[in-house]
Amino acid sequence: MILDGLPTEPSDRVDALRSLIAHHNERYHVLDAPEIPDADYDRLVVELRRLESEYPELASESSPTQGVGAAPSSLFSPVTHQVPMMSLDNAFDDEEIHAWGLRLARALDREDVNDLRFSVEPKIDGVAMSVTYVGGIFSQAATRGDGVTGEDVTANVATIATVPMELDRTNGPVPEVLEIRGEVYLPTAAFESMNEHQRLVGAKEFANPRNAAAGSLRQKDPSVTATRPLAFLAYQIGRLEGVAPSSPFEVSSHRAALDALHHAGLPISPDIVSVVGLDAVIERGHELEAQRHDLAYDVDGVVIKLDDVELRSRAGSTSRAPRWALARKLPPEEQATTLVHIEVSIGRTGRATPYAVLKPVVVAGSTVTFATLHNQDQVVIKDVRPGETVIVRKAGDVIPEVVGPVLDPMKKRPSVWTFPTNCPTCDGPLVRLEGESDTYCVNLDCSAQRDQRLSHFASRSAMDIEGLGEKVVERLTAAGLVADVADLYELTAEQLSVLEGMGELSAANLLGAIDASRDQPLSRLLVGLGVRHLGPTGAKQVARAMGDLAAVRSAGGEELSSIEGIGPIIAESVTRFMANPTNGLVLDRLVALGLTTTEPGGGVASTREGPLTGRTVVVTGAVPSMTREEADAAVELAGGKATGSVSKKTFCVVVGDAPGASKVTKAEALGIPMVPAERFGELLVTGEIPTG
Repeated sequence: MILDGLPTEPSDRVDALRSLIAHHNERYHVLDAPEIPDADYDRLVVELRRLESEYPELASESSPTQGVGAAPSSLFSPVTHQVPMMSLDNAFDDEEIHAWGLRLARALDREDVNDLRFSVEPKIDGVAMSVTYVGGIFSQAATRGDGVTGEDVTANVATIATVPMELDRTNGPVPEVLEIRGEVYLPTAAFESMNEHQRLVGAKEFANPRNAAAGSLRQKDPSVTATRPLAFLAYQIGRLEGVAPSSPFEVSSHRAALDALHHAGLPISPDIVSVVGLDAVIERGHELEAQRHDLAYDVDGVVIKLDDVELRSRAGSTSRAPRWALARKLPPEEQATTLVHIEVSIGRTGRATPYAVLKPVVVAGSTVTFATLHNQDQVVIKDVRPGETVIVRKAGDVIPEVVGPVLDPMKKRPSVWTFPTNCPTCDGPLVRLEGESDTYCVNLDCSAQRDQRLSHFASRSAMDIEGLGEKVVERLTAAGLVADVADLYELTAEQLSVLEGMGELSAANLLGAIDASRDQPLSRLLVGLGVRHLGPTGAKQVARAMGDLAAVRSAGGEELSSIEGIGPIIAESVTRFMANPTNGLVLDRLVALGLTTTEPGGGVASTREGPLTGRTVVVTGAVPSMTREEADAAVELAGGKATGSVSKKTFCVVVGDAPGASKVTKAEALGIPMVPAERFGELLVTGEIPTG
C-alpha cells in the first residue's frame, strides 16, 4: 500500500522515495509522531536500496540510505558525538543473515565465520542514547540525532532511576572517560499502566512504548520526564579514555565489556546470549522472537554482533553501519490497512463495544480482519473514520486494536462515525452510565447478551464445556432450546438431533461434556455466572472463604469485602447479583440439577503447618511437570498461601517458562525474591529462598 501511487520511471521514483523517507525520518526521529508503521518505512527503504543498486547512476551520498537517523531538533542544545553513533544494516530472514555472514567472512579474509563467537541481543524499541561518565560521575546524555550531532538531554536522563549518577568502583577502577551506548525505553508493564490511566480519564492513548518513551524524554521540563517510568539498558561501549591496567574495562571481547558495564552498576539486558556460529545465532534469534511478548520491554528485532573486538576492527564499517553487526527485523506488529466499517458488539453484561472491520492484513504473523476500538470515547479521541487508512497494532495474544488514522493532507476525510443510540441486535436503547466510559444495552432480554452469557459459562476458565462454542450456542438459542445456563443441563439427545450439523456422535459428546461440568467446583461456577468485576482469582478467594453457594448467597457486602483480595466494589457486585430474583431462580435450578456448589477445602481457615506457613507465594509461568493448579496446591500443602498477584506481603515469586511480565516487573520493583521453577522443590521442602 505504501508504494502505491509512486512514479514508475526509475529516476522519478528514486526522487519520490527519498522525499518520502526524509519526511518520515523527521516524523519519527525528531517529532516523535510517526505517520506510518515501521514495516511500511522499511518497504520504502528496501525499494530505494533496490533502485540505487539496479541503477548505480542514480546513487547519491546525500541519499537517506547513506545516512543515520535525522538531523536533531532545535528544542535542545546540540552535542557532537566524538565517536559517531552509527546505524545497523537490516536483515529480514535467515537467508539474509547467511548472506551477511559471507560478507563478513570476506571482510575478515576467512573461509567462513561459523567458528566465531557472536552476541545475540534483543533490539529494544526505544530511543538510542549516549551516556558519558567523567571520573566515574554522570556527565552528559545525548540522543543519536543524525549520528554525528545529537540533542543534549542530560537533565532529563538524570531523572531515570536505572541510570546511576556514579559508577560502582567495587570491582576495580573505572575509566577517566566512559561513554556508553544504550536504549531509553518504557517497560511493557509501565506502558500498559499508562494507557489504562489514559482510558480511565478519557484521554488519548499512547500509540506504542517507543513513541511514549521518546515523548517523555523530550520534555523541556525535566520534572515532567521524572513522572514517566522510563528505564535504561546499556548495550555497547562507545568511547574509553584513561583505562587503568588493572581495570575490568581492559577488554578484548564484547561479552567482557558488557560484564564490565554490569559490575560498574550499569543495567544490561538479561536476555543477551553469546553463541558460536551462524546456525546458533539464527536459533537464538528464533527463541527471542518466540519470547518477544514475555520480555519486560518491546522489541522490534534481534541484534547480532561479532564478539571479538580485534576482529571488529579488521571488519571495519561502511559510511553508516559497522560490518560486524546486523539487525534481524522481526515480523511487524503494526500495519496500515483500510477501515471498512465500524460495528458494535454486545457483550454478556450488555456492554456495547465498537470494533473495526478491516481490509484483511497480516500483522505479527496472522491475518487481522477485526480490531477493537475500546469504547465511544476512544473512537472520538482516535478520530478514525470508515473508508480511510488506519494503523493496526497486535502485540502478543491481545485483541488487535486500531491505533489511529494515516492522514493524507491531499485528500478530504470521510464523514465522522457516530455511536448508535440503539442496540444493533434487539433495537433496545443504548445507555451510557453516569461517570463511566462504557455504553450498555439495558434490555435484559437482548439475545446478544444471552448468547454471550452462555458462551462465557461454557468457556475454559469457567465450566470448561468442550464443544459448546459461540456457534453451537447460537444454534441452540435460535432453536429455542436454551434461554439460560440452567437449560443446558436439561438438554436431551432428541432435542439436539434437530440442530443442523449436529450428528449423533457430536450430540453425545456435547451432552457428556455438559454432564461432566456438574462436578466443577464452586469457584468455576461463580466465574461462569458472569458476576461483574469477579474474575477467576476473586472467585477462588470468595469460594474458599465461604465454602458453599448458600453461604455466598446469604453473605452481606461487609462480610464479602473482609475476604482478602475482595474490595467493596466486587463485594457489592456479588451481593447485587445474588439478590436479583431472576438470578435466584436460575441458581435454584442449578442446585436442583445436581451441580457442585462447594469448594474443596473451603469454608474454614487452613490449619496446615509446613515449611511455608505464614508465607505468600506467587507462581508465574510454566512449572515443569505441574499444572498451575497443582503448583498452587503444592504451596498450600507446604502450609503457604498461593495467590495470583504480587504485593509487599509476597514472600517470593516462582518464575517458570513464559512468566507474566507485569508480575516479574512488580517483583523487581518491590525487591521480592524470585525463585527459578527448577528450584521450586527446594522452596517447598525448606521454606527458604534457594541460594547458590
